[in-house]
Amino acid sequence: MVFNTGAALLDAVVLAVVSRETDGTYGYKITQEVRTAIELSESTLYPVLRRLQKDECLDVYDMECAGRNRRYYQVTEKGRRQLNLYEGAWRDYSAKISMIFEGGAKHE
Repeated sequence: MVFNTGAALLDAVVLAVVSRETDGTYGYKITQEVRTAIELSESTLYPVLRRLQKDECLDVYDMECAGRNRRYYQVTEKGRRQLNLYEGAWRDYSAKISMIFEGGAKHE
């Protein structure tokens, strides 16, 4: 079974992956890393990257690689703050869901 992945979760996961590389990383590598956790196509990734760039969470630069330009993405300070917010919200959310799965948090 696959759970639906909303825009906020995609943004959070992409920011987390990109933030691991201080010098930035490129689209194909981001896709491969995200796929270790959730199913993601490149056609889904690039709109997420553009949205994060537009929201000033990512900087973008091009670098030559094997005779071609490769676009790199790097997390900005605003992106790091947003990622911290996502991480806190995720911890709260996942703890509540885990509690329900484990039989706790019953309301009468």
